[in-house]
Parts: sequence; structure tokens; C-alpha cells
Amino acid sequence: MRTRLLAALLLVVAGLVAVVSPAQAANLLTNPGFESGSLSGWSCSGGSVVSSPVRTGSHALQGGVTSSDFGQCSQTVAVQPSTAYTLSAWVRGSYVYLGVTGGASTWTPSATSYTQLTVSFTTSASQTSAQIYLHGWYGQPAYQADDVSLDGPGGNPPTQGAPSVPGTPSVTSTTNSSVGLTWGASTGTVTGYRVYEGSSVVKTVTGTSTTVDGLAACTSHSYSVAAYNAQGESAKSSLASATTTGCASTGLPKHALIGYLHASFANGSGYVRMADIPAQWNIINLSFGEPTTVTSGDIRFNRCPVAECPNVESDAEFLAAIKAKQAAGKKVLLSIGGQNGQVQLTTAAARDAFVSSVASIIDRWGLDGLDVDFEGHSLYLNPGDTNFRSPTTPVVVNLISALKTLKARYGANFVLTMAPETFFVQVGYQFYGGNGTGDNRTGSYLPVIHALRDALTVLHVQDYNSGPVMGLDNQYHTMGGADFHIAMTDMIKAGFPVSTTGQTFPGLREDQIAFGLPAAVSAGNGHTAPAAVHQALDCLVKGQNCGGYSLRGGASPSFRGLMTWSINWDKFYNWEFQNAHAPYLAALP
Repeated sequence: MRTRLLAALLLVVAGLVAVVSPAQAANLLTNPGFESGSLSGWSCSGGSVVSSPVRTGSHALQGGVTSSDFGQCSQTVAVQPSTAYTLSAWVRGSYVYLGVTGGASTWTPSATSYTQLTVSFTTSASQTSAQIYLHGWYGQPAYQADDVSLDGPGGNPPTQGAPSVPGTPSVTSTTNSSVGLTWGASTGTVTGYRVYEGSSVVKTVTGTSTTVDGLAACTSHSYSVAAYNAQGESAKSSLASATTTGCASTGLPKHALIGYLHASFANGSGYVRMADIPAQWNIINLSFGEPTTVTSGDIRFNRCPVAECPNVESDAEFLAAIKAKQAAGKKVLLSIGGQNGQVQLTTAAARDAFVSSVASIIDRWGLDGLDVDFEGHSLYLNPGDTNFRSPTTPVVVNLISALKTLKARYGANFVLTMAPETFFVQVGYQFYGGNGTGDNRTGSYLPVIHALRDALTVLHVQDYNSGPVMGLDNQYHTMGGADFHIAMTDMIKAGFPVSTTGQTFPGLREDQIAFGLPAAVSAGNGHTAPAAVHQALDCLVKGQNCGGYSLRGGASPSFRGLMTWSINWDKFYNWEFQNAHAPYLAALP
């Protein structure tokens, strides 16, 4: 009797619990296991439904990955604001990504059997829809996905009748003031399409193509597209990036030879007078401007003392030689940083001191611009600083502000170059310092490069003193051969996803890209024989002789050239770098 009463009470309590529990969908996604035998409910760039390999049931997704398409499939669902959700999927393949557009994401580098990916996110205070996505990566084998789940309360249905997400736009044309776009049509009832740059609508059209005009010359833009009807608007498509034409002439040859001059020290290689630098060198970087203290921002450039450099010329002779180089069409820049010159602009005062002191050096010697060679611990990212498009770490934000101020001060002819190590750029493909795990410096140059991309003359990453780095083929590449230069440079041209941030770093214009290497075996680790350098140039410029590597960014006929550390070491070795590479660059189309 007591047992029956207890059981009855438990049933009543259970019923009460069931009544007061919030209604929550087990899975908000349509066709989550692709058991319809089709891609119904999903918007995919290529891809298909397959019967093998599957995890459960009879079907699974196979992503349509190609050398130029990472095979994204997405679905937009109604959600509730300020609410926690959990997204998961079982995936199989190399470099498979799962995420929420504009939000959290995760990935696996290699899943030989079905492996579950899971990511949690919380919607914003006004968010009523979320676009979830799966994709692989360029040039990899097709990936598979099954049993995708979005767990959380369903949203109210004002957007349930909205069209599906349009296809990723493609750039069809660029002029000095416009960018042409086209994209794949949405399914469902479509009234029209809105073209977004960031959060702003720049065009509204009824068809699947348009031209965005009224743009400034030589500026970079990224666009997404959303479809709409009377019921609402779809989530935005993935981004397409383009740069308008009409960039100001740099005064440089199409393919340039760039070198560092030890103007403030000898470093065992001997001092080279400015007037004695051969005419083959197109950009000469004076090494180095260094700060009075790490965080002062106060940069000083001191000429090599006679005790260290007995053959150093006088200041007057040095200045006259600079002017002679400039009259011959050469560019002479101040390079700041280097191995020993740590510069951390942690405050606004340091930023302002940097601008003032750098400008005084440029004015004192009549220089053409600035080279940023920040190494060591100059740049880093604070935990949580995961958006390279909108950084928050002071040393990054203040450097960007300082460089923009200097560019505005000197105008369009101001030459701005950067010489980061691979650790601060390409390694951001795997690891990004702001994620809070590992080294907080990984990828920390990316927000600086991106913010200055319209002002940047040349980026010449140091393809030396580097460990193995993963390229866009998801293979590790080791310095010292053509393969390393090809793979690292292709990342800069094609762009790449930034670790697990869910964001993609857009590639640079080909005329902004060079790569750096040691002038000789004594100048740094990673010396590359001339024949291998020429193989890399043939691949990057002509699309020929690439070995086993497939260029994701395509050939770059306007590839800017080669940088070396250093002119002094090249002279020490009887100009072997200059003599091997200057004629080869000049002969390139």
C-alpha cells in the first residue's frame, strides 16, 4: 500500500516536472542526417548525398571540395535571443570545419573515421536566426558529414518563410571605382537580394548580379549577399573580397630587389657605404631604428660608430648618397625593430612618441618611407582578442593607428613595407594568439597587415629562421627549398582561415607580395640555392615548375620580388645573391 502510494506520488511529481520544463527541440535542423536522400533544407556549394560512408542511417553529406571551393553547406534556423545552443556534427576527412556564421567554430585536421565536432554559442540580445555551416578546405579530398544537430529552443517563425542563403559571390570585374559581383540564386520565394559590406547594405537588386560603384581607387572591399521576401531575410552568404584598380604608382620596377643595409652596426659582415650599393637594389632598408626603451615608443636611428665601422661615411656624405639613390629611382626606408629592437606601443603616449620620433628621422634623412620589422615580443594578442578585423590588444591597435597617421602625413607616395616572420603570419592558419591557448604571438601581424592593406606597398615575410609551417595543402613545409617559398607565398595571395576563429584573412594584391631569404649561408637559417629560388619564382609568377604543389591563389604575374637579409652579407659573399637574382627578376614577364 505504501509502495503503491509512493509510486503514485512519483508519477504525479514527474508529471509536474514535465509540465514546467521548457519546450526544447531535440534538433532544430531540417534533414540533419540527410536521410531524405537529398540536400533538402541545406544550401550547398556543390556536394551530394552519398550512401557510403555513413555513420547512421542510409545517407550522409559529401562536400563538394575543389581546388577553388571549400565545399560549404549551410542551413539557417530560427533561434531565440540571448540563448545558449550546442551545435554538433559527425565528420570524416581532412580539415573539416563546423561553425556558426559570424560566431564560434571548430575543426579537425584529420578524421580517418567519423569524429564528432561540437561547438557551443550564445545568441545575441536581438538575434532571431543563425546560419550554421560545414565545409572542408581547398584542394583536399571530399569530406563527409552525418547526424548534424543544433540543440536548443526553437525561435519564433518570422524568418521561417525567408529564402535560403545565396551562393558565395564571385568577383566578375574591377575598375578604379567599382566591383562587379555575381552569386548563386536562393531557393524559395525571393523578392530580391541585399549586398552587404560589413553591416551596411550597399546594393539592393532583384537579380543575381550587380556592380557596386562609387568606390575609391585602390581600396579593398569584402561583400556578402542575403536574399529577402515578405517573410524575412536569409542569413548572409560567405564573403568575397576584391580591390579596386587605380593604385598609385610606387615608382618601383615590376619585380624588385629589396635589401637591408646595416647602417647602424656591422654585425661581422662589414660596413657598406650607401654610395657603394650597386644599382640593382630597388629598395634599401636602413637597419635599424630602435626604441629608447621597449615601451617608450621613442625611436632613434644612430649611424654606425667609427670604432665599429672604420669606413663609415660622414652624415653629409650619407645624406648625399641617399639623394643620389633616390634620383636614380631607388627607395630608401627606415626599418624599425629587428632582432634586438623590441617595440611595444602599450599606451597612447607611446603611440604618439612613435609617430613623432619616426617622422623626425624620416624628415632628417629625407627618406621615402618605413619598413616594419617587429620581431620577438613586440606584437602579441591578449586572451579573447580573436577578431583580426577589429583587434583590441593595445600594442596592435596603437601600431595600426601610428602607421595610419604616418601614411596620412606623407601621402600616397609614402612607401610602407613589412617583414614579419612566418610565426606571426602563416602560423595563424593553425594557431591564433588571442584564442588563449599556446603562444599569444601566433598570427599577431595579421590584424596589422589587414588594417593597412590599402596603404601597404610590399609585404615580404621572412622565409627563414622558421620551423616547419603548414600550408594550404595542409602539409608541413620546411625552409631551404622552393616548396617552402611557394607554399608560404601562396597563403598570402590566396588568403586563409585564421585558426578556429571562423574568420578568413583575405589575400593581398600580387603586386604587394614578395618573400624574404638570407643572402648567404652566414646570414640566417634557411638559405636557398639560386636554382630553387628561381623554381619558386617560375611557379609563383608563371604557374610553372611548381613541383607537387597546386597554387590556390593562382599565378601572380605582378609578384613584386625578393627581399634579403642583407646587402652587407651579400657584399661579404661577393654579391652572389644580387648576381644570381637581379637578372632573373628583370627577365620575368
